[in-house]
Amino acid sequence: MRNIIVIIKKQLRDTVKNKTILIQFILFPIMTLIMENIVKIDDMPDGFFVKMFAVMYIGMAPLTAAAAVISEEKEKNTLRVLMMADMKPWQYLIGVGVYIWTICMLGAALMSSCIKASDRPFFMAVMGMGFIISTAAGSCIGILSKNQMMATSLNLPCMMVLSFAPMLSMFNESIKKFSAVFYTQQLKLVFDGMSFKSFSGSGITVLFANAAICAIIFVVAYRKRGLE
Repeated sequence: MRNIIVIIKKQLRDTVKNKTILIQFILFPIMTLIMENIVKIDDMPDGFFVKMFAVMYIGMAPLTAAAAVISEEKEKNTLRVLMMADMKPWQYLIGVGVYIWTICMLGAALMSSCIKASDRPFFMAVMGMGFIISTAAGSCIGILSKNQMMATSLNLPCMMVLSFAPMLSMFNESIKKFSAVFYTQQLKLVFDGMSFKSFSGSGITVLFANAAICAIIFVVAYRKRGLE
C-alpha cells in the first residue's frame, strides 16, 4: 500500500507539470458546466450536454492519460528505476489506475452538479464503470507502445471511435449500428434513460465483452512486453 500511495503522489505531481494530461482531465467537466448553463434551446432534454460530454469524457480522458503516463515513463526509463527500487509492476499499475480513476471521478462529480440530485448516484456509478474499462484500454496501449509517439498513434483512432461515434450515432443510423459494439455507445443509451432499467441484455453483454477484451489484451501485452 505504501508503494501504491507513492505512485499516486508521483502521478499527481507529474500531472500538474504535464499540461496535455491535465487538460484531458478538466476539459469536459468545464465544457459541461459552460454549455449546460449558457446554451438554452427549446425542447432540449434535461442534461443533454451532461450526457453527451460524459460519454466523450469516458472515451477520451482515462484512455489518453493511461497510455501517455505508461509510455512516457517507459521512454524515459523511469519504470526501470522504480523496478530497481523494489516497486512491483502490479503496484505501479494499480497506483496509476487508481489515480486516473479517482481524478476522472472528481471530474464526473463536477459534471453531475448539472443534473438532478436523485440522478447523481446512478450517473456516478455508470461513469465509474466506464472509467475502469477506458483505463484498462489505455494501459494496454501504453504497454504495447515503445514510446510516446507510438502511444499517440495507437491512441488517436481508439479515442476518436470511442468518444465521437456515440455522438454521431444520434444523426446517422449506420454509425449507430457500427458503434453498438463499443461500450461507450451502450453507456450513452444508459445515460439517455438515466435508470438501471436502461441496461438491456445486449448492452450488458457488450460491456462485459469489451471489459474482457481489454483484460485479455492487457494480460497478453504485459506478458509479452512487460513494463520495461
